[in-house]
Amino acid sequence: MPVTKPLTFALLASAALIGGCATTPRNGPVDVTRFHLGQPITERTTIQIEPSTGVDQVSLEYQSFADAVRGELEQLGYVSSTSEMPSGYIAAVGFKRMSGGAYREAPPVSIGLGGGSYGGGRRGGVGLGGGLSFGIGGKTREAYVVELAVQLRRRSDNSTIWEGKAVTQTAGDQTPETAARLARALFKGFPGESGVTITVK
Repeated sequence: MPVTKPLTFALLASAALIGGCATTPRNGPVDVTRFHLGQPITERTTIQIEPSTGVDQVSLEYQSFADAVRGELEQLGYVSSTSEMPSGYIAAVGFKRMSGGAYREAPPVSIGLGGGSYGGGRRGGVGLGGGLSFGIGGKTREAYVVELAVQLRRRSDNSTIWEGKAVTQTAGDQTPETAARLARALFKGFPGESGVTITVK
């Protein structure tokens, strides 16, 4: 039994240690909040995508979010302004990406210990009742909280007619996919109920 006990206790300790590391889904749901004047937004005219104040418009991240917003607005019936003529509306696009802590990916290997016992020679052994299963492996990765903010303004008087924010948690650097998911959730059911936060899965 001098070999069996340390082995058994080591397996139990490993299971407890691994069990204490939380796993997070690759993509979380999207929380969306919209604000407007409560009046129908029926006019569909030309629109120009611009970065919000402080956003670097030449960055690849901004381009991913701008393209995603443009795609959703075009599906709603707006026409992207491509000429030098002033557009009817302006869509100001901003985004943030903040650290959301670390998470452990699901381990690729799982070991199951059944309800039997490990023998300790001819005189018996150490029993593990009920069974036990735990994983081996799995990488620790960085999670991020990503926010997309869009403000629609009427160019003629620079008045804001609609604005909204979409926030989600995601893993690693997958900006194009995250941008598309946030934009899709943000404009779902446009213009949406003002001042109410919904969760889009």
